[in-house]
Amino acid sequence: MVNAKSTHDILVLCGGISTEREVSLDSGAAVASALMRMGYRVTKRDISPQDISALDHSACDVVFPVLHGVFGEDGQVQRLIESRNLPYVGSNPAASEIAMDKARTKQKLLSVGIPTPAWRIAVRSAPEAWADLSAEIGYPQFIKPVDGGSSVDCHILADTRQAVLALESSCARNDRMLIEKCICGPEITIGILDGQSLPAIQVRPAVPFYDYSAKYRRDDTQYLFDIDLPKGCLDAAQQAAVECHRIVGARHISRVDIMIHAESLEPLVLEINTMPGFTSHSLVPKAAARVGIPFDALCDRLCTMALRDRVPHQGAVRV
Repeated sequence: MVNAKSTHDILVLCGGISTEREVSLDSGAAVASALMRMGYRVTKRDISPQDISALDHSACDVVFPVLHGVFGEDGQVQRLIESRNLPYVGSNPAASEIAMDKARTKQKLLSVGIPTPAWRIAVRSAPEAWADLSAEIGYPQFIKPVDGGSSVDCHILADTRQAVLALESSCARNDRMLIEKCICGPEITIGILDGQSLPAIQVRPAVPFYDYSAKYRRDDTQYLFDIDLPKGCLDAAQQAAVECHRIVGARHISRVDIMIHAESLEPLVLEINTMPGFTSHSLVPKAAARVGIPFDALCDRLCTMALRDRVPHQGAVRV
């Protein structure tokens, strides 16, 4: 008997040009291996704005863009894929653009009453405003790129001097930085699969915050499903995550990061990632496995969603 999936060719895109390139390469390799084990024919390719030849792959039924950051989650690759009228995993260009921009995401959240920590935007071109912006938020505060991920160029800051020095360093690589009120309390992350919430995971790093090393290199970060929070608090966090996914227009999969205020127990949404990682340390696969969806089946399910939700692009020509 012939495996029906052997008739489907999947193009896995990974690598890209962002600061999260290495994470993407690891995730892409894991996804490609999983899909091959599930019986698909798989081609894994790198891609960049200067070389989009990967999309000229003639045998392609679904594109799985395991790409993070700029030219991965910001809508650019999604537009290129749609121009070739190919089904693909993940959010469409418009949703990708919104979710990639943390400030726009926060504005969307506030428009439907979902709490998020106070923030300001520091721009590279206006360093004279950095000290005042930081003072408006107060300390401790957190800074991170408006359109970055994996905690690259992220810092916790205790005073104005630290803030200005950190912004000087980070703005050398980023046009805009988000200055955000640091919330004291548990950090949880909630995966969304096909519009439904997966189990919440509490992230408990052994370092001051969940930085790049804690995410991908260290083995002492704790990922807890048995979270010492009231059920009502966790239910509210899951509802906020599902609503965040919906309000930005995300599709198929996302991960919503949330801080729980230590005193009020109010969930405050930090951001949404429209293509979460698929490495051995990644959280959405852990949450899916918790409800009986192993890694290979998760990748398979996402490809099935892409085929199900194929939207013809007017005038597009299949390459």
